[in-house]
Amino acid sequence: MSGSSGAASTPGGLTTTRAPFIEAAQANGQLYIHQPYELYSEANHEAWRQLYHRMEDRWQRYANPRFLEGIGSLCLDPTRVPRLDDVNRFLSPLTGFKAKAVSGYVPSFLFFDCLRNREFPTTITIRDAGMLDYLPEPDVFHDIAGHVPMHTDRAFADTLVRFGDCAHTAAEIVAGIKDEREKIRRMTSIYKAMARFFWFTVEFGLMRSGDGLKVYGSGLLSSYGEIAHAIDSAEVQRYPVQLEWVINQYFEIDSYQPLLFVVDSFDHLFSLVDQLERWMRSGKLDNVSGGEPAVSEADLRSFLVASAGK
Repeated sequence: MSGSSGAASTPGGLTTTRAPFIEAAQANGQLYIHQPYELYSEANHEAWRQLYHRMEDRWQRYANPRFLEGIGSLCLDPTRVPRLDDVNRFLSPLTGFKAKAVSGYVPSFLFFDCLRNREFPTTITIRDAGMLDYLPEPDVFHDIAGHVPMHTDRAFADTLVRFGDCAHTAAEIVAGIKDEREKIRRMTSIYKAMARFFWFTVEFGLMRSGDGLKVYGSGLLSSYGEIAHAIDSAEVQRYPVQLEWVINQYFEIDSYQPLLFVVDSFDHLFSLVDQLERWMRSGKLDNVSGGEPAVSEADLRSFLVASAGK
């Protein structure tokens, strides 16, 4: 779709939930898109400026050192929404990763397969400047300022690739199950385990450091309120990560997390992904506890379609 469409004069620009360019892409079934940079309004850039400015002191206080190095390596402009081409120019030489623009939600197998190929599905819209703390869905600030700086670290990037491998392992496992109901049941359980692991590590993980606990989870790194709450609040339970706890622990997405897990290092995190895959192959993920997260039809179907090709 051309960037010179009527959307260019739309006051909403590329604002989350109010972006004609995205609506058109979704209507046309386009998941992977380009970033029509000319469509960003001044209000969009102002939202980025406010989000970035208020996070800088909190990153210095709470973020792990690898994230801070990554922010520096990406040379992000604090005053303008970044161009993904510029982000990738700095990112790709470091770890081979690149940000890949998408029109909306990416079904889980496709998301993990992107990670396996060192591509990070990236939202290009940005939240309204008048609602900085309300995030109805991921936006470009969450994805680029929260996730992508971690992708500059080789050990963390390799862990994401390894997690993508696990998605293929899951598809291979269920491909061998003949009974359709059993295939769906086991895939649902495995998916819950994978989603919980990703949530409590990549999105909301804490890490030990010489300065005490630091944040490496992107959901925390992009949240002005929760990044401090995760480290300072007496209401948060923080435990050394144990895989059996993580895969059986439900979570809710619309409130501050009351329970967080701590890893020792990114090498430790990589070893946990290895362990997750071993448990998957041995059947230890076939009967995890019920509850959140719910498994959407699109997510389940993405794994079942992949399994049909195994």
